[in-house]
Amino acid sequence: MRKRLIPPETRSVGQPDWLGLETAAEAEVTSEDPAFPLESALGIAPGPGWRASVAGMQTVRLLFDHPMRVRRIHLEFREEDGERSQEFLLRWSADGGQTWREIVRQQYNFSSAATRELEDYAVDLNHVTALEIQIIPDLARHEAHASLHRLQVA
Repeated sequence: MRKRLIPPETRSVGQPDWLGLETAAEAEVTSEDPAFPLESALGIAPGPGWRASVAGMQTVRLLFDHPMRVRRIHLEFREEDGERSQEFLLRWSADGGQTWREIVRQQYNFSSAATRELEDYAVDLNHVTALEIQIIPDLARHEAHASLHRLQVA
């Protein structure tokens, strides 16, 4: 038998070309804790991410200045204060929010062993004018405040 080593790939795997949301979109939120502004979740400003000022279901919506092609959506949630089951709905619109198309609806549990949830979606969406995430932070008690550590779009 003949054998040889396969050389490692020399091409580098580049980072996605994340959209500069500070110049490409307007954001809407149903509530916001001033100490946890949405700009920090979008990577526009340093900080701990976004957090709602009131408990219950919350919405974060991005309205793009021009129709965009979206290929990747990265979400990161963190919960280090307690156990709870959370659900989010991620959807998009091609007509400024008149009609919506669901991308994903996801539920997961936070616990002392699982304090972080990463979701990374490869998509191929054309003419995106709006992107929305609805968060139900606690499916059982409805007392938790919704939060989002990171939202990136490429």
